[in-house]
Amino acid sequence: MLENSVLEMRGIEKVFPGVRALQGVDFTLRKGEIHALMGENGAGKSTLIKVLTGVYAKDGGEIYLEGHDKPVHIKSPQDAQNVGISTVYQEITLCPNLSVAENMYIGRTKGVYQNWIKMNEDAKKQLESLRIPAEPTQQLGSCSIAVQQMVAIARAVDADCKVLILDEPTSSLDDQEVQKLFGLMRELKARGVGIIFVTHFLDQVYEVCDRITVLRDGQLVGEYEIQDLPRVQLVSKMLGKEMDDLSSIKDTSAEQQPIDEKEPVFEIYGLSSTAAVNPFDIKIRKGEVNGFTGLLGSGRSECVRAIFGADPVTSGKVVKNGKEVKIKTPIQAMKMGIGYLPEDRKVDGIIGDLSVRENIILALQVLKGFFHPFTKAQAYAFADEYIKLLDIKTASADTPIKSLSGGNQQKVILARWLLTHPEYLILDEPTRGIDIGTKTDIQKLVLKLASEGMSITFISSEIDEMLRTCDRLLVVRDRKVVGELSGADLNQNKVMSTIAGGESNE
Repeated sequence: MLENSVLEMRGIEKVFPGVRALQGVDFTLRKGEIHALMGENGAGKSTLIKVLTGVYAKDGGEIYLEGHDKPVHIKSPQDAQNVGISTVYQEITLCPNLSVAENMYIGRTKGVYQNWIKMNEDAKKQLESLRIPAEPTQQLGSCSIAVQQMVAIARAVDADCKVLILDEPTSSLDDQEVQKLFGLMRELKARGVGIIFVTHFLDQVYEVCDRITVLRDGQLVGEYEIQDLPRVQLVSKMLGKEMDDLSSIKDTSAEQQPIDEKEPVFEIYGLSSTAAVNPFDIKIRKGEVNGFTGLLGSGRSECVRAIFGADPVTSGKVVKNGKEVKIKTPIQAMKMGIGYLPEDRKVDGIIGDLSVRENIILALQVLKGFFHPFTKAQAYAFADEYIKLLDIKTASADTPIKSLSGGNQQKVILARWLLTHPEYLILDEPTRGIDIGTKTDIQKLVLKLASEGMSITFISSEIDEMLRTCDRLLVVRDRKVVGELSGADLNQNKVMSTIAGGESNE
């Protein structure tokens, strides 16, 4: 092993049916460092962590740990814990109905820890040494989420962990709670613990981390000292796009009405929600395609979910055609002429056991009321019209939607909302995971609908697709809207530098 390293992963391979999830990935963690593991959705971060913790069996490569003469073979999470690797996940996996001390020692209450007094005393020492503001006898559920995260970390540290994996630990924390967690991370770093920090928050990476490893498409892009990788270069490496590798994609040769002159249909002021998105403003203009762009986890989806009322709104107001309206729930949004195609079609979009026809008419039936069902003839006519319009490949309208390809499922959900004839249509990742032909069809349809006067918000992880489709982009970073781009500023360089925090590529 390299000097001062606590963990080395060499040539790690993982293959799933039809997919090479990890391709010869190397990763090195030093003693007493906080190391960010970065990459977009599907980059391989989670797979690498699961191989390291024994959730997945690796298909190639070796794992070396300090104190072991030979490669270690980790076949289960318990094996990982036994060799000093502990993980704290975004979702708290402790028992809120038990005390803090009980959570710290649950599953390890043998010998001395059958003595409750001794257990509480040792827990108190550990909590005090790590400066965690909790009492060993208090119920864990009475603690804040940040303190619960810290208790989970204390449990890992007490188990003599050498490698601590923190998987999105700050996603549910406010700024003050994040600082408390960072204080604990720095304390552990000073004790020589190696910390792998998985997060989507760029500001946090540059505040607390020493090095960064970037993965993309299951491959290692590189390993960098934090001072050697400006934010804009980190964004470039995560996305696989250098700053000048694309010319302008959107055709601006045709004379168009300036965006600011287009009529606003909806005006949104100071909107925020329980999903921790910071208050933002946006004007939704007639016949315009706007978009929210940013890295995965930046808050793009949370912004549009707040607009649609899919997450409880905590502040702000919505004005439609000059009059303030109330949109607190999806049904209120639908009645105001808003449609929403969600990011995860399998979880929030399709109802797998229902037919294509039933999925298409669902939203319009909700608006009409379930006590006023469509006639059979109406349902058949609606489904046939949109199957033909969107060229949905299905054996028949009676086919269960779960039998269709991903692209055709997406078209069915799109048909569902088009059938309601919305004034404003929100499309969150409408082209993710579908073939290039269907992707192009959806992009063309979006531009056609906008030319006919529909207002559209379009979200995609692919910047070139956003540039091809949108007239205006709102840039989101760390749950805040940090910029708005249109006209000459609507180019890849400007988008990436704004995502990175205004840095130039120097």
